[in-house]
Amino acid sequence: MPDAIEQTPTEPDYDRMLRSNLEQVFNERDADKRRAAIDALFVAEPVMFEPEAVVTGRAAIAEVAGRLLEQFGPTFSFTPLAPAVGHHGLGVLHWQAGPKNGPVAVTGADAAQIVDGRIARLWVLLNPPKP
Repeated sequence: MPDAIEQTPTEPDYDRMLRSNLEQVFNERDADKRRAAIDALFVAEPVMFEPEAVVTGRAAIAEVAGRLLEQFGPTFSFTPLAPAVGHHGLGVLHWQAGPKNGPVAVTGADAAQIVDGRIARLWVLLNPPKP
């Protein structure tokens, strides 16, 4: 019988980390606060994988989040749908987004690789639009 893989003594708080990313990075309209949140949440050289692009570095992630908020208007925001789940360094948070009091524009999930308590890799997964 193969040896069992040893589990790490503590897992990161996936829900706190991924919700903080959604709220303090992708919902934050103040560029300075967004940069400070990214500095606290992400490793020094993170990589974000979007459906159409690969974004490298904290500054580039901050720029993408800012452009996204500008593009969709002043009341557009992301809302978690359930607590994030994860283990062994991989966490997933399902979310929806759209204007306040408006229809849901998009749904998806963020999957993050956590290294030493920070987000190292972030995959933004979009669900196909409903017909």
